[in-house]
Amino acid sequence: MLGQDSHDALLFGEEEDNLRLKKSKIRHPLVSFFHLFFRTSAILVYLLCDIFSSSFIACMVTIILLLSCDFWTVKNLSGRLLVGLRWWNQVDEDGKSHWVFESKKTHSVDTNSTAESRIFWLGLIVCPILWIIFVFSTIFSFKFKWLAVVIMGLVLQWANLYGYVRCKVGGKSNLRNMATNYFGLRILKEAMKKTEEP
Repeated sequence: MLGQDSHDALLFGEEEDNLRLKKSKIRHPLVSFFHLFFRTSAILVYLLCDIFSSSFIACMVTIILLLSCDFWTVKNLSGRLLVGLRWWNQVDEDGKSHWVFESKKTHSVDTNSTAESRIFWLGLIVCPILWIIFVFSTIFSFKFKWLAVVIMGLVLQWANLYGYVRCKVGGKSNLRNMATNYFGLRILKEAMKKTEEP
């Protein structure tokens, strides 16, 4: 009886190994795929549309549809399932608009995996940076017909990034105050280092 129970029990340290394996495993592969699929597809269609089609309208509509699918997927599915964050706009009885930013309060073992979190934040941060580059390249190359498309890409991707950063740092806190406090602390630390040096 005692030997049988000892075989079923985990050895010291195996709990951490099992926890690490669960945390690094992708639990929502379909959501992770579509989180990146619509974003990268819109970018690829923008970059390669001259090769695939000579019709500006067809390329523009395809890019805007992909961006819209991406916005909906990230806002309604991948943020909630991959990192436990969500945001939305709510209108009260007086007709006033309120933005709500939420993060999952539970910190159980099965909440989020680190691999899914990395996929989410990498896609969420890199793609708006690419759309910023596209805005400047469109202006400097005088391709003004594409300016509306790249601005639409930037706005939709930036909106999700802003919403999820607000969810992550806390919906009630002001991002500008956080940045000011961070840089203030950095300056104070640098000043303290210089006063300590002989």
